[in-house]
Amino acid sequence: MKEPRITQDLIAAHGLKPDEYDRLLGIIGREPTFTELGVFSAMWNEHCSYKSSKKWLRTLHTTGPQVICGPGENAGVVDIGDGQAVIFKMESHNHPSYIEPHQGAATGVGGILRDVFTMGARPIAAMDSLSFGVPDHPKTSHLVKGVVEGIGSYGNAFGVPNVGGEVRFHRAYNGNCLVNAFAAGLADADKIFYSAASGVGMPVVYLGAKTGRDGVGGATMASAEFDDTIEEKRPTVQVGDPFTEKRLLEACLELMASDSVISIQDMGAAGLTCSAVEMGDKGGLGIKLQLDDVPQREAHMTAYEMMLSESQERMLMVLKPEKEAEARAIFEKWDLDFAIIGETIAEDRFLILHGNEVKADLPLSKLSSSAPEYDRPWVEPAPAPALGEVPAIGAIAGLRALIGSVNHAHKAWVWEQYDTQVGADTLVTPGLGAGVVRVHGTDKALAFTSDVTPRYVRANPFEGGKQAVAEAWRNLTAKGALPLAATDNLNFGNPEKPEIMGQFVGAIKGIDAACRALDFPIVSGNVSLYNETDGKGILPTPTIGAVGLLASTADLIAGRPAAGDRAVLIGAEGSHLGQSALLAEAFGMETGDAPHVDLAAERKHGDFLRANRKLAKAATDLSDGGLALAAFEMAEAAGLGVTLEADTIPALFGEDQARYLVATDAAGAEALIAAGKAAGVPVAVVGSFGGTEVRFGSDAAPLADLSALYRGAFEEAVA
Repeated sequence: MKEPRITQDLIAAHGLKPDEYDRLLGIIGREPTFTELGVFSAMWNEHCSYKSSKKWLRTLHTTGPQVICGPGENAGVVDIGDGQAVIFKMESHNHPSYIEPHQGAATGVGGILRDVFTMGARPIAAMDSLSFGVPDHPKTSHLVKGVVEGIGSYGNAFGVPNVGGEVRFHRAYNGNCLVNAFAAGLADADKIFYSAASGVGMPVVYLGAKTGRDGVGGATMASAEFDDTIEEKRPTVQVGDPFTEKRLLEACLELMASDSVISIQDMGAAGLTCSAVEMGDKGGLGIKLQLDDVPQREAHMTAYEMMLSESQERMLMVLKPEKEAEARAIFEKWDLDFAIIGETIAEDRFLILHGNEVKADLPLSKLSSSAPEYDRPWVEPAPAPALGEVPAIGAIAGLRALIGSVNHAHKAWVWEQYDTQVGADTLVTPGLGAGVVRVHGTDKALAFTSDVTPRYVRANPFEGGKQAVAEAWRNLTAKGALPLAATDNLNFGNPEKPEIMGQFVGAIKGIDAACRALDFPIVSGNVSLYNETDGKGILPTPTIGAVGLLASTADLIAGRPAAGDRAVLIGAEGSHLGQSALLAEAFGMETGDAPHVDLAAERKHGDFLRANRKLAKAATDLSDGGLALAAFEMAEAAGLGVTLEADTIPALFGEDQARYLVATDAAGAEALIAAGKAAGVPVAVVGSFGGTEVRFGSDAAPLADLSALYRGAFEEAVA
């Protein structure tokens, strides 16, 4: 098959700017072949090279005594004691999910699971952070159904419990939904597998499913904005098979136990290209590939197609040569492909052969280390409109506006489509705060959450970045867990626009400040840029996925309030209504500044709750909807009414930070107040649980009526 001639249009179609193509020519000293153009395009696009974000990612807090491996590998690795480690990461599949929601979301789950088990971990938990357009947009219902079905179908069949996440709706996502997938796994701390190749002449082995044409150009597509050609991009979305992935997991873990692996890498974005280049580059070696030996499920595939295919359920490994027969037998037993398709070489070359022809011969290190890196111009985003006068509203009417909105209604319709209990170690399922999973065979447990408030980040990127980290830290703390570390999924619009780059820079600075103050390092992550359609960008959405440790399940705060229990507030009375959920849902207003995050108070109040967790039957942090929504959700989950003494809108719905609501009996409330006085932490009884109505000050409504609204609004709106 004759390869296309390299033209300016072809170069532009591969996402390379003229100056980037000139850089390519300077590196290889000649015009590239079509396959070489594809390889450079894959390695130098935003999705793989992080060329717009690397400068700022380097500033993040990524270290700590608990960190075994920080950013740069397939996933982060954190020590949880007793010779064990938790391995986790969050990653986006935004563009594919908008084009083809079921497969886009399903393969997002498959990809993040591979990132975890390629390092030697058995996955124990998944989460998803989802952002959609408004419910009455013509695509929203289709996207919600497809994405939720895709996540459920893949995760359920693979066999990993989905224990948490979030679902939000805003007009800014009308043309570009976000699907951020998180996975965590367990491994022995001394049996972690990395991706750096070592040794010359070592066999490079292809593992898993066969290569097809699905997903060719996927990473390049994910590094561009959408326009009216979106339907033409459907072939760039991969197709997943969770049953093959389950076999791949078991085969890989068995292979790793056989001491056969030198290095191993998931074939994710840009497929064979990215996995081979990263393994070689990290090990300071070259790679020679013979594509005739690649297992293929379609006839007459070209070198270009094989190198850029993003077919799912595939891995690349550098193998100890003496272990070939044993390794092959393992994969044949699991009915998976095992093929030696190349070798490591001493020269700095990426040599690709197909049909007795050299299809690419490139300096391998230049594909990664010489990728463009930009210091994009940025400006401080314009401040949000001033708050002004808040329209009058009754306390119960305000609550109805929140719990009847698709953003704050009960989301059981979503998580009931997920298997939350597979593995029989889930202690806390989705619905109220962080999910919790027992560390199998021990008395330890891990808590998982994902958080961000995009309207805060748009109003004030620095405070919004801080708040995303602080809320994740609080959600873990509210379960009694010690926050260990986080992963970030940084979703933004076009970084070539200085105001969008300013959002990114501000959020990074805020995330870093919070991570340092809370000893909460970022150990892995993903950047997703160009989330725009026809020039309209999403809300800045830097999602924080976080993990905390319970040294004993006895430390878990996961009860329900009982009739007569006191509602105890840790932290200050509410006052801040800027950018609040109440304004957004009751009045359609997104005005005022984001709430300020006092990181010293966050740490002090969180440490106080953990130190006094034995006094708490139930606890939740206060975030969206303030005290009113937190108290309602806690009471409703227990089938109880609740009475709050507060009768002003700021006290009820203010979104001031560093606050928790605790349910405890009368003696526990007295003990908490006394402990708070001793520690210098504000603690006050603000109400009580019980009865059959929700009463805020003098305003009340039957719990049954509010519960029916809360549990029916989501399905009615989008399902």
